[in-house]
Parts: sequence; C-alpha cells; structure tokens
Amino acid sequence: MPERMTMETVRVPVARVEGNGDLPLPRYMTEFSSGMDLHAAVSGEVVIPPGEWRKIPTGLVVALPGGFEGEIRPRSGLALKHGVTLLNSPGTIDADYRGEIAVILINYGREPFPVGRGLRVAQMVVRRVCRVDWDPETAPDGTSRGAGGFGHTGAK
Repeated sequence: MPERMTMETVRVPVARVEGNGDLPLPRYMTEFSSGMDLHAAVSGEVVIPPGEWRKIPTGLVVALPGGFEGEIRPRSGLALKHGVTLLNSPGTIDADYRGEIAVILINYGREPFPVGRGLRVAQMVVRRVCRVDWDPETAPDGTSRGAGGFGHTGAK
C-alpha cells in the first residue's frame, strides 16, 4: 500500500448545468485515486455505433484556478470491456474555460455502446501547469539520445 502522505487540496468552484442536480459531483473513489469520475448528463440513452463517436455532456461547469488544468482521461474499464475510449485523450480543461465539460467517446468495439444517464464516462485529474518562456538565444544542449524519436531511445 502506498505510504500515507498529505496531498495538496485545491478548492474549485463547480456548478451543475440546469436539470442535472441528480448527478453526483466528481469524487475520488479511493484514498489514493488521482482521478475523479465524470458522469454522462444525457437526457435519454445515446447509442454509439461501432467505429463512431459522440459528444457526451457531463452537466458540470468548473472554475479551475490559474496554474491548474483538468486532464480528461479514459476509463480503463470501458476500454477493456467495451472498446470505448476518448477520441482526444487526454482532453484539457483550461483554467479560463467556463463552459460545460463534455467528452468525446469513440466506440472501437464490435457492438453498439449505449450511454445512459449517470454512466461514468471519463475521469478528470486536476494538475499544476507551468508557462514556458522560450529562449531563442540559447541553443538546446546535446544528449546521448540526440534526435532519435518515435520508439527510438538511442540504445543498441
């Protein structure tokens, strides 16, 4: 079991889009979870045929503080059991975004996938981010890997 440690807590304002008061707010399911489940805020069942995708609302609007982002990630159970994942993964919720969070589910499975109200469709991890100040006056230094990319570590 992971060593007990104090984790930073960030207070984030959240609102439910009208008509979604029945859906739970995202929450951590275990003591050491890094992600919180997002639920489908669909009014009726949405069926995603094999090979197709749909935008699924979550019914949530958040106000992340500056210096943070929300990463929207797939749920491993949906991928393993149904071949369903996120089309843009990870998705990013920027600190200045104030619209409803939605996810783009894609069905790579063989059967139509029904999305019902309240289904846990993705997870959100809130993380710190930093800003880059590019330095065009200084050339990047060399490394043993060099320019080897895409599956190349430079090791023989």
